[in-house]
Amino acid sequence: MRAYERFPLTDVESFSYFVVRDQGRAVAVLPVSLLRGLDPLRQLRTCYPLSGEERGLLSHVWHCYDAWVPGASRPEHVAAVTGAMRELAAELGAAWYGFVNVPSGSWLGETLMAEGFPARHIEDRYQVDLRGMSHADEFVAGASPRGRKNYRRNGRRAADAGVSIRVAPPSETDLAEITQLCATTADRHGTGSYYPAELFTGFVTALGDAACVIEVREGQRLVGVAVSLRERTRFHAWACGVDYEVGGNYSPYPLLYTTSVAQALAEGRDTLEGGRGNHAFKLRHGLTPLALDACLLPV
Repeated sequence: MRAYERFPLTDVESFSYFVVRDQGRAVAVLPVSLLRGLDPLRQLRTCYPLSGEERGLLSHVWHCYDAWVPGASRPEHVAAVTGAMRELAAELGAAWYGFVNVPSGSWLGETLMAEGFPARHIEDRYQVDLRGMSHADEFVAGASPRGRKNYRRNGRRAADAGVSIRVAPPSETDLAEITQLCATTADRHGTGSYYPAELFTGFVTALGDAACVIEVREGQRLVGVAVSLRERTRFHAWACGVDYEVGGNYSPYPLLYTTSVAQALAEGRDTLEGGRGNHAFKLRHGLTPLALDACLLPV
């Protein structure tokens, strides 16, 4: 959160932090951000009556795809947070307030709906349960038959093309080059501004050991990259970039996933978070979808 506050990757006007206390003891917390243009990924305007350019007070940040209220264990904890959000949104002149990227069917989602928030599906994120696995080959074996063949064929072709793969801390990489590849890839989907160059470089640098970078190179040329985030039990393939103009008949994208799984297993994580979008590939190649909802109300 410190890194994101120093280097906000979207148009954040201000950050606030709620702490819910019960007899002086902190029982729940929630970071929120006031955005100028609350829909940078263009996902809300398809299911809510808004243009996307409105100011909104949202849970945490769009770059986090896992909304929850840390510590909350009772509905009144969530009610305290949403009440404070509504008051702050009105004070700041926001048009909307609420949560994005709430796992569908989660306790938080059900609690918000009981409070009158609608739940609108906006995207899916993808995961791999690594428990019981010891090698990335077991992940490949769990893909569909077509996915398994593609993983193995793609690996052979990449080896024939002389591709090299390395995992490195951000400090040992060219983050400007990495940012450009991520932004170019996102621009294919109309969201290239999601990776502003100076802010993205600063953010990843500020993460320190909480981040690592997986690079795929053909010769000296960067053709694939994943900026990955670490936490206690999960390894996040968080931001990816791919150059499809490669010399061999392969794709760097599957290589990023098999390497991410191998790295997560090496670090003892029990879940790989595979990010949002690219549904056809992920469903075919062994990742499990988790639906994400937005729960918003007008101020």
